Amino acid sequence: MMDVLINLGKNIRKYRKLRGLTQEKLAEKANLSNSYISDIECGKINVPTLTLFEICYVLDVELYKIFLPYV
Repeated sequence: MMDVLINLGKNIRKYRKLRGLTQEKLAEKANLSNSYISDIECGKINVPTLTLFEICYVLDVELYKIFLPYV
């Protein structure tokens, strides 16, 4: 399970950076805290589905893409 969370976090970080967003800006746009975004990107927490949908909406990325193997 940890591999999935770490991969998820790395992909969210990748798309966040591709969009030119800081963790703070992503948190603001997704109505989440900065520390929560940090914990997600570090693979520390299991993220609810609705939160993933919101993050994907803000990042303008399809949900399945954040679950693909990180490259």
